[in-house]
Amino acid sequence: MAKHDLDPNYLDPNYEPVVNHTENTPFHQVLSARMQRRTVMKGSVGAALASVMGLGLAGCGSDSNDSTTSSNVSSTDIGFRAVPTSTANEVVVPEGYSSEAFLPWGTPITGSYPAYKPDGTNTGAEQEQQMGMHHDGVHFFPIDLKAGGNSSSEGLLVMNHEYINQGALHANGATYVNDMRPADEVRKEIAAHGVSVVHIKRDTNGKWDIVFGSPFNRRITGNTEMDIRGPVRGYSKLITKYSPDATETRGTLNNCAMGPTPWGTYLAAEENWHGYFANGDATQPREQTRHGVGSSSRYDWELADSAADQYVRFNVSTIGATAADDYRNEANTYGYMVEIDPFTPESKPQKRTALGRFGHEGVIFAPAREGKPVVCYSGDDSRFEYIYKFVSSKPYYAATAGGYLLDEGTLYVARFNDDGSGDWLSLDLDDADFAAKVAAAEGTQVGDVQFDGFENQADVLLNTRLAADIAGATPMDRPEWGAVDPNSGQVYFTLTNNSRRTEEQVNAANPNANNRTGHIIRWSEEGNDHTATSFDWDIFVFAGEQGTETVVDDEVIVSLTDDNIFNSPDGLWFDYNGRLWIQTDGSDAAPYQNNMMLAANPETREIKRFFVGPVGCEVTGVVSTPDVKTMFVNIQHPDGNWPDSSDPRPRDATVIVTKDDGGVIGA
Repeated sequence: MAKHDLDPNYLDPNYEPVVNHTENTPFHQVLSARMQRRTVMKGSVGAALASVMGLGLAGCGSDSNDSTTSSNVSSTDIGFRAVPTSTANEVVVPEGYSSEAFLPWGTPITGSYPAYKPDGTNTGAEQEQQMGMHHDGVHFFPIDLKAGGNSSSEGLLVMNHEYINQGALHANGATYVNDMRPADEVRKEIAAHGVSVVHIKRDTNGKWDIVFGSPFNRRITGNTEMDIRGPVRGYSKLITKYSPDATETRGTLNNCAMGPTPWGTYLAAEENWHGYFANGDATQPREQTRHGVGSSSRYDWELADSAADQYVRFNVSTIGATAADDYRNEANTYGYMVEIDPFTPESKPQKRTALGRFGHEGVIFAPAREGKPVVCYSGDDSRFEYIYKFVSSKPYYAATAGGYLLDEGTLYVARFNDDGSGDWLSLDLDDADFAAKVAAAEGTQVGDVQFDGFENQADVLLNTRLAADIAGATPMDRPEWGAVDPNSGQVYFTLTNNSRRTEEQVNAANPNANNRTGHIIRWSEEGNDHTATSFDWDIFVFAGEQGTETVVDDEVIVSLTDDNIFNSPDGLWFDYNGRLWIQTDGSDAAPYQNNMMLAANPETREIKRFFVGPVGCEVTGVVSTPDVKTMFVNIQHPDGNWPDSSDPRPRDATVIVTKDDGGVIGA
């Protein structure tokens, strides 16, 4: 039994406490009840951008060694028959498609390649060499990417491992001895988090497998050494016993979605990191309270029966004489986007602090333009939190681009106005408007925080949520994954749900009280310029049961049917032809049943269900090869004995989907 009684919410891996009590309502009026599930935008938004989005891929043509034709086409038509909802403990794909499980949790990928043991007796050291648990965001990097190629038969598959199932991970679940946890159990749990880099290749029969012995195969875990980069590097509030100069930390945790950079690296998001730390002090700093750090942690890692700092650091109480003598600031080294170079296995991951510190769901880049700033977007996955945009101060040049572009720039937060317009609000102390708001707020109560100002820009970024409160951003219904349309340049974000929004709290962009099913919002930047500080928005689709309508100019644009009912949109991705793929993480009760993935035509708003996962899972993370003929879809936390019915433990896994005729998926 545990030493202390945990808040039962912490047993829910998706639990994110509501910690935004500012009640920002930057609208003159809100929608009436009759307009629920209807867009407020009058008319269409934005003109099409002429160029295709670049995400580090040279193009969408075929391999030079393949006989396939190019898939670099503009068609977004959906050419499959929708699959029905399902309660089966299996993956369902359309007629004419096949699927197979790949790289389940515990698969050996590096080091001595220790075999997975179905009785749960793998050690912590072995887990550090195996696929982690709870697969999430994923990206395929063609093996010849750095040479300007776009192979669809060999590459590096990189994916996040968000959290764990302790009952499946250990032989007998998590155990305690004298109110302490065995250190190797904790080591194993830390190792099951993080990121996996796997070199994979398709053989002549079309079957994918690991390239065993490849130097690219790698595990980044919750204990991997990392650098702090950007404006927060060296800031006093990040000083720890491990890094007295506040330039380093260890590990990345609760990695949800991700973002491939235009220069071919991988950004892993740190989302619900707050639950991994415990603070027993009578009072906590705002850097913790605004995120929900509590007196107990999710997995009790701080209770490991070892004095090693790799475990002690999860206790963020004040213990030593100074910050350099304990880990009171350890939680301040989490909540960032973490850059990993999959092609340089000896490289150290970098925490990019200029993108802000909050519950990052992921990051998505706008098309990179030669000589122009880099622009990326990120959502803060919690009820009543915000959507952010980063614009680099240095221009992008393909020949020299790198992570340094993410170390200097301006972070903005979004305000969605009730007339369908929007504004990007700077969170920079050098911006006169923001500085004036900060000055006006000093000495006042901002939500649950008695605001006493910011020391410097590093302090602003460390307290990004608080800065956004002060700026007057729009509180959203759990902004999760984003995606940029490669054909139009429009930006899409899922707003997964928010059952805690009341009638008094609805606003134009979040018009539904007790929003249990969610919606997808999109916008066009002014002048089709992603660096602009204003935009026009509309709601792409409301999720819900059959008959749920999305309306523009009093015309029903979408009316959901049995072919496309869904709830709680979460994962979002545009394939290289411009089809939008929507993944769900919501109720698995009728009428929705198991979680699913749908395909959407962004031009016509036609939506069809393409994929249904096994019982109890979240369908999360999707990418394809550049030719769009192999799709990788992640299955997280299945309930039943999936994918192997003979295995006593459920195993997260990647699903490979192909078309039986070898064609383009979705076409």
